[in-house]
Amino acid sequence: MKLVVMKFGGTSVQDAEAIGRTASIVQGRIQGDQRPVVVVSAMSKVTDQLLAAAKAAGCGDRGGALEISSRLRQRHLDTAGKLLSPARLRQFEPAVHEHFEALDEILRGLSAVGELTPRTNDMVVSYGERISSLLVTEAFLERGIPAVHVDARKCIITDNQYGKAIPNDALIEARCSEHLRPLADQGQIAVMGGFIGSTPEGVTTTLGRGGSDFTGALIGGALHAEAIEIWTDVNGIMTTDPRVCPDALRVKTISFEEAAELAYFGAKVLHPATILPAVEKNIPVLVLNSHNPGNEGTRITAMAPHCRSPFKSIAVKRRLTIVDLVASRMLMSHGYLHAIFEVFDRHKCAVDMVSTSEVSVSLTVDSNERLPEIAADLSKLADVKYEGQKALICMVGGNIRGQNGIAAQVFHAVRHVNVRMISQGASEINMSFMIDEEDADEAVRSLHAAFFTDPDPVATQALQLSADALYSRLDQ
Repeated sequence: MKLVVMKFGGTSVQDAEAIGRTASIVQGRIQGDQRPVVVVSAMSKVTDQLLAAAKAAGCGDRGGALEISSRLRQRHLDTAGKLLSPARLRQFEPAVHEHFEALDEILRGLSAVGELTPRTNDMVVSYGERISSLLVTEAFLERGIPAVHVDARKCIITDNQYGKAIPNDALIEARCSEHLRPLADQGQIAVMGGFIGSTPEGVTTTLGRGGSDFTGALIGGALHAEAIEIWTDVNGIMTTDPRVCPDALRVKTISFEEAAELAYFGAKVLHPATILPAVEKNIPVLVLNSHNPGNEGTRITAMAPHCRSPFKSIAVKRRLTIVDLVASRMLMSHGYLHAIFEVFDRHKCAVDMVSTSEVSVSLTVDSNERLPEIAADLSKLADVKYEGQKALICMVGGNIRGQNGIAAQVFHAVRHVNVRMISQGASEINMSFMIDEEDADEAVRSLHAAFFTDPDPVATQALQLSADALYSRLDQ
């Protein structure tokens, strides 16, 4: 039997109907002589509501925080009532009440102290996956699936960078061998929450928003799985966002490197870190649609087949800011760039794109949170200006650098748009440029018309469902 890790996102477990579909998909894998390990997100929108409850409690709004918790408790109970027999429901309800009583106790404590720490925030939001994984386990058992709930915090061991913890690969592999491998060998289906982990001392952590995908890949890598399946509410990776461009196509196969570029530069289907454990173990990743399980989705592999089109997909990263620095006195000065980037490093602010000349540097950032402080430090080195409401257009494909005239084709397609910055030489698979955010949709439509009017059937396929249904943004 082949071991496969199946991660189901928030929209795949958002209600009784969705959980029922998920159970049917898992049953199909079992009947196909596969051994699934199932990772689930919190129910759709639950993480956002838990974050709101934590924030309210931290501000002293005890009543508001507890009201959010009460609504979430009732939602999970109502969903369980539709999924489980009366007898199983009576057995399951105490577990729901126990978890929400513990959550309420934390919220009461927060409101009394009036301070929300990253560590406590992680504890609050962890309840979404902890309860959804228990509910999915019971739903599986109700349908005859030999499911066993596993607390993800026993397997996903991280450091203590709360909110965006870094996994410890060696400990994760050892814990998965201890807790998950025996279940798979016995034909049992482990069900666990994504997104959450713990320190070696047992303190709850989270992997950051979108981290359930990361959990799936970490488990797949640790178990040396045959495949990692990311089940969402879309038919796979698209040539661009169909909400912007209705004639977008499904990408059949894409390389790990291409998928990573798309994920980082704005594609919403995958978390940017998701595929790293898969790359290291050369495990294929499949992006599939739980609302349309018959669709073959997108397959991400180490090497993708040759495609006659120069590009596979167009991504957009919005709400960026351009920072311009000019310092004539720094002409030919050794260490100038080092000094600039040391400022961004000190403020823990990531840089997306960089363009330089002898005396000027332009770069882009996606966070304005500490920009005034950063600008103040940079002003000691150069004259500083920054301008927001920009968007980065990223075009990804194989061997872009080696195709003559490709830059001319790209910029001819967007000749009616003002381009502020360009980046192409650093990567063979990525050509990016910066424009005003208000021009982003028009630029994407123009580029898609120029490069995907006659697509290569080896790489892409036309959509079969409406754009709205295929590309709604994934919940955590």
